[in-house]
Amino acid sequence: MAKREHILRNILHRDPYQMCTKSVMDTTDPLITFDSKGVCNHVRDYEEYERVQKPSKEKAQFLTEQMVDLLRKEGKGKDYDCLIGLSGGVDSSYLTWYITQQLGLRPLIVHVDAGWNTEAAVSNIQNIVQKLKLDLHTLVVDWEIIKDLQVAYFKSSLANLDVPQDHAFIASLYKEARKYGIRYIVNGNNMATESILPSAWGYDASDSIQLRAVHRRFGTTKLESYPILSTFQKFVYYPRILKLESFSPLDWIDYNKADAKKLLINDLGWRDYGGKHHESIFTRFFQGHYLPTKFGYDKRKAHLSSLIVSGQLPREEALEELEKPLYDPVQLEDDRNFFIKKLGINRQEYDGIMEEAPRSYLEFPNTESFINKIRKVYRPIKRIFQSA
Repeated sequence: MAKREHILRNILHRDPYQMCTKSVMDTTDPLITFDSKGVCNHVRDYEEYERVQKPSKEKAQFLTEQMVDLLRKEGKGKDYDCLIGLSGGVDSSYLTWYITQQLGLRPLIVHVDAGWNTEAAVSNIQNIVQKLKLDLHTLVVDWEIIKDLQVAYFKSSLANLDVPQDHAFIASLYKEARKYGIRYIVNGNNMATESILPSAWGYDASDSIQLRAVHRRFGTTKLESYPILSTFQKFVYYPRILKLESFSPLDWIDYNKADAKKLLINDLGWRDYGGKHHESIFTRFFQGHYLPTKFGYDKRKAHLSSLIVSGQLPREEALEELEKPLYDPVQLEDDRNFFIKKLGINRQEYDGIMEEAPRSYLEFPNTESFINKIRKVYRPIKRIFQSA
């Protein structure tokens, strides 16, 4: 235990401390590297993306038109062209407006309720689907199971405390698409606001092997009704057998977060949460207290750095934002008490877990090594067929 704590302290508090000269990422990312000018690998990766992968305006327009034609053809004679998972946050809300009002598509809107929504999130979702006249399917995950999984992950001392919700969200979207014969999922993922997120700060939420392993060790209930995405489903059944595909069209437009918020507020009565993913009480607590307190990870640095490299935020403003407290003290105490009560634990148990040394996802069974081996074999085969 002492050796592991020593290693973790060195990882979380690298000496000497250094911050990127172009972003606000720093050595709280244990895998960060800097060049001779002090520019970190995250910035260099984004600059490489802009040089090599980011489509030109002409290519982006072509990709968008191609997607629309494909989805309309697939949706002909059906109720829906595609499926969108709506959380009520900026990205998924703007995506829903864009897909329907700008591209004229007919999505089925799916919201997965894992028991942590704020009132504002529920209000935003209702406003969006009502004003845009869309069908909404709200899938409610059994709270007793979610709670048991949530407590298990909390006891595990892993950084990925958000896995129980995220995994349910991913698995539920796939299942709903299969149920209604929808082949295309359109998501709000985008490089403009999400390009930077250190891999060392978390692990793949869709890894069902790890989810089951954590639950076996710390959980108590059965996962019978909990939506699980197996490795076979993720890599074979959905993409290869059902031919399910996903698109991220926000990467093909000039997506600006501030402009998106203004449009949503003015056109759809959308309410701002004050922070990325703060539409969930859990995520607000998770990102604003759990990660920085137990691990030293301040996700604002990644979110702000993404906006810096995409030209949406001056670095000076990002530095000023980081000077602000992560949490209002009164809000923190309210959210912590809510977290403790909702999970059915007491303050003494909570404090004990928070004081335990962080664990790495590598301490639990996972599919990372297996997936990497498969990719090493698959990539050469794919290149052979592409060149044939």
